[in-house]
Amino acid sequence: MDKGMRVLVIDDEPQIRKLLKVSLGAHGYEIDESTTGVDGINRVAAFKPDLLIIDLGLPDMDGKDVVKTIREWSQTPIIVLTARDQEQEKIEALDAGADDYVTKPFSVGELMARMRVSLRRSAATEHEPVITCGGLVVDLVQRRVTVDGREVKLTPTEYELIKILAQHRGRVLTHKQLLKAVWGAAYNEDTHYIRVYIGQLRRKLEENPTQPRYIITESGVGYRLMDH
Repeated sequence: MDKGMRVLVIDDEPQIRKLLKVSLGAHGYEIDESTTGVDGINRVAAFKPDLLIIDLGLPDMDGKDVVKTIREWSQTPIIVLTARDQEQEKIEALDAGADDYVTKPFSVGELMARMRVSLRRSAATEHEPVITCGGLVVDLVQRRVTVDGREVKLTPTEYELIKILAQHRGRVLTHKQLLKAVWGAAYNEDTHYIRVYIGQLRRKLEENPTQPRYIITESGVGYRLMDH
């Protein structure tokens, strides 16, 4: 585990802060906490955390605005906490620059798994020439994709889509983020493109496209390439 990693929790609920302090502290994380967005933003500069956990429902300002403000000068991984029915909130937080989200009530195990993915991604170089996710291998230099050693022929658009998912493996990407990365900003409302191409990719990459192992649907939000 990432011993000594510093985590800043920005949340006004005392029971959540206590839960995180005790459970993450037991795994060797160093925890600091803030109860407001303004204080949290200031603490980022002072505490220099390795990862941030931000509740979207803060008393003084919108959690999405906290994410946006921090993203202006910091690439520290951010996980947001959301209520179960806040689908649009999740999407806007991810589009604002959050790395991932966990829905309340959450299990500490799930949160820590998300944290490990985010920390691993920030520690890895952005330009790995070969990305491996279980049996799926994406070779960025040769633009070659294999599954369990078998080469898969992809169209240029299919390749761009699996490439962006692989570069952010383990992290959910919104429809808007995928459209912008693959098709350009002008297409950010055309979500049917993504559904069509994800369907094509699953038929080529998955053993059983109806029960995908690799490309997971995050209902109403986007897609995540599982970091096996």
